[in-house]
Amino acid sequence: METRERKKTYQAVIGLEFHVHLATETKMFCGCRVTYGEEPNTQVCPVCLGHPGALPVINERAVELAVMAGLAMGCEVAPRSVFARKNYFYPDLPKGYQISQYEEPLCTGGYLEVPTSEGTLRVGITRLHLEEDAAKNVHVGESGRMHGSVGSLVDFNRGGTPLIEIVTEPDIPSPEAARATANQLKSILRAVGVSEADMEKGQMRCDANVSIRNPDGSFGTKTELKNMNSFRFVERGLTRELERQMALLESGGRVEQTTLHYDPDDDEVHELRSKEYAHDYRYFPEPDLLPLELSGAWVEEIRSRLPELPEQMKSRFMESYGLSEYDARVLTSSRELAEYYERVAAETDPKQAASWVSVELLGRLNDAGLGISDSRVTPEHLVEIIELVRSRTISRTAAKEVLDQVFKTGDRPSDVVEREGLKGLGEDELSGIVEQVIAENPEPAAKVRGGDQKVVGFLVGQVMRATRGQADGGEVRRIILEKLQS
Repeated sequence: METRERKKTYQAVIGLEFHVHLATETKMFCGCRVTYGEEPNTQVCPVCLGHPGALPVINERAVELAVMAGLAMGCEVAPRSVFARKNYFYPDLPKGYQISQYEEPLCTGGYLEVPTSEGTLRVGITRLHLEEDAAKNVHVGESGRMHGSVGSLVDFNRGGTPLIEIVTEPDIPSPEAARATANQLKSILRAVGVSEADMEKGQMRCDANVSIRNPDGSFGTKTELKNMNSFRFVERGLTRELERQMALLESGGRVEQTTLHYDPDDDEVHELRSKEYAHDYRYFPEPDLLPLELSGAWVEEIRSRLPELPEQMKSRFMESYGLSEYDARVLTSSRELAEYYERVAAETDPKQAASWVSVELLGRLNDAGLGISDSRVTPEHLVEIIELVRSRTISRTAAKEVLDQVFKTGDRPSDVVEREGLKGLGEDELSGIVEQVIAENPEPAAKVRGGDQKVVGFLVGQVMRATRGQADGGEVRRIILEKLQS
């Protein structure tokens, strides 16, 4: 809220709904491949196109991944769940209905432990169920959206992709906490291998139910914010909708139950339609699919294969490697990154490894739009760079230049050092340069001799310039003080 007074008067009540693509090779009810970026309408068949007489068959791997996701969040897995037809008409739904789950979902209960700036927030999970995705509408026009378009096309490649829908309890008190909840869910799903949950690829989409609790404690009218496709937009969209609701209430108006869309171009929310209720969809059990019955032994076997979860791994990194909570959280944001770091930390100083992985390497990967699995810099390369610095063979400044070259070429760091002439100076040579800088700068040197530590940095800078960055800054400082204070 914008002011302290508002915070005292109003309280946000937010619940999130996530639609997440499962990491399967084929679709939910047919054998078509799940791919991204293919030519439109090339990954389709009579089943996912809804042709008459084509019958669905449940993808067992999708069920397994959905169960794994539920277990990772502490949900109860139902021994019996039922698929249902969710009936509505839209161009991206060729059958005229979506196969989903309603009254008897796969998973219920559970929770997320969400780290926020105000402490850990426990967000309850209402339900997790399986369904198929709809196709993708492509609106032709400058805006890329239905409003202002001159026509719409449909790409059915996405239709039938296995989804889990995860619905949280309305436990989220702010847009910032909503963003943190989305991030935490993504970390868990990626850690257990359920989904890459890449919002840019549409592998994870987020809707929000949002209202303001009235001053007397009663709940306000709920609105729904649809299809926010980045964590930042989740936070911004919710912020704008809460501001809109507060402005209505403060002017004596009332909030109407409606569905809205957040437009990042103008940073505003826009009404799409009056809110639909569940009974509008005319749910009934899917007649072409038997109830899904899972044995307890199979569920427990899946539970036994659950890997270490991000919060558990974060705690272990802090305890085993002496890392700060921030560094541990960054390094456990994905399993691939955590495994990369541990390979580096096993061969060198863990804290130095954390700095080089989380700051230097990740910075370069983010700038290039790459993931850790795409990096030419192997763990062995990074260990070698760190050890070259620790042995004072090269300075940290030179080491960053070495990393730049290895990042581009994949060459061995020692070969780059030799080729580029980046090897550090010997102590005798460095001592001579320090003496020369002191002689050329008598006034700053005199101040240091008199106990003024502020000008040491100036002398260090002069030495670093003279050595073209090949000297280690800490070692230069030590030699300067040794010579001037002895």
